[in-house]
Amino acid sequence: MGSHLLAVLTALNLGLLGYQSIPALHPTGPPDVLRGRGLEIVDDRGKVRASITLHAEDSTVMWKGKPYPETVLLRLITSAGRPNVKLGAGENGSGLLIAGKSDPTYVQVLAEGGKTTVRLKDKDGGERVIQP
Repeated sequence: MGSHLLAVLTALNLGLLGYQSIPALHPTGPPDVLRGRGLEIVDDRGKVRASITLHAEDSTVMWKGKPYPETVLLRLITSAGRPNVKLGAGENGSGLLIAGKSDPTYVQVLAEGGKTTVRLKDKDGGERVIQP
């Protein structure tokens, strides 16, 4: 009986070894696509430095007289926690905000509906709006 158990265990081990040696069953490369509801990249201290999030339509927040629309937002964040780059896309258009070190220094590019706007603002309150 002991030799039968030894033979069964040996066959089982050989089967497991064979299974593990078939590369198609165990891909070693990265997945072709990452899927999820959001993405965060953190630094060595665990602080979020970049994120991609999907914000659902919010009927409690009004924006230009309508509920805030569903938006996909990419943020690039400084070590101090300030989002210096924001790129957003929604049903009505998209926008890009690039902020400087001093608040409220920024460049904003918007394409909404059929209109486009570039807004430049510096820390001293100077502002220029460019529209076609």
